[in-house]
Amino acid sequence: MLPALVRENLPRLTRAIKLLAADPRTDAAVVLADELAGITAMVAEKFTNNRTSEGIQKAVNLTVGGVSLGLEQVLTMDSDEQALDYLVDNGAEAAFQAGFRQLKDLAAMPEDTLVGEYDQDPVYSQRRLRDIFFDLCLTDPNQNWDGPARYQEQLKQRQEAQAVVWLAGWLRRHNSEGPIKDTDLNAEGVIALAIIFAAGGGGRIVARTGQKSFESFVKQVRKNKPDFEEGWAALVAAVPPQHHPVLLHRIDLYRRTCTVLQHIPGRTAMKTLFAELENYAGSELEAEYD
Repeated sequence: MLPALVRENLPRLTRAIKLLAADPRTDAAVVLADELAGITAMVAEKFTNNRTSEGIQKAVNLTVGGVSLGLEQVLTMDSDEQALDYLVDNGAEAAFQAGFRQLKDLAAMPEDTLVGEYDQDPVYSQRRLRDIFFDLCLTDPNQNWDGPARYQEQLKQRQEAQAVVWLAGWLRRHNSEGPIKDTDLNAEGVIALAIIFAAGGGGRIVARTGQKSFESFVKQVRKNKPDFEEGWAALVAAVPPQHHPVLLHRIDLYRRTCTVLQHIPGRTAMKTLFAELENYAGSELEAEYD
């Protein structure tokens, strides 16, 4: 007999239900079936189609994934027996709500470091939640499922993006020329500008600039030859500690790879330098020559 190449990893709800046959608790199976039917009806009404067999089947699969995701959240150990105990003691609805809260929290986080006005639009937010629900929870009850692992992957990625967005938001609010309140945000561009300008010293926080301001900055750096490290240390000291991991990582990255910082002390033409700056700052540069 050939060894199994893939370890069985059915949804947690399926694994818990399989234990019901030997469970002594009276009516546990009937109550659980009734609760799951109610959740499925709600999912079909809100997310699929409660008037077609295809819609009902998708609702069943989403319910299995949603309840299973919630069970993975509330369990204190990797135990199918504990999962069944939770369902009997607390109800499938509690498990489903725990899973759905995870999805809502995930959907509220930025997917990347480019944030636009549409990200705050209620219609778009609801569609984004629906997409995440389908992506992570649409599963056949009798097939292997990696929803929890994919949830953790997405959570990590979005938490990293959120940390970058939060730092950029702080820099915008403390921009030395006054707070920047635009809805659209290129978080990496904001951070790049702050680090590049901080290298010149003076304690300024620059979250947006134009060509004229940049040219003035370059001339000052070439004239005064400041210690870039001192300027970055001053920037770190001004920024709250919760943002330091992202900021220090970006400073180290730009210290080693930023062509703008590498070329400022030399004789690279201003036009070339500004073109290089556009590669880092993107839409955070002012469009007009100021």
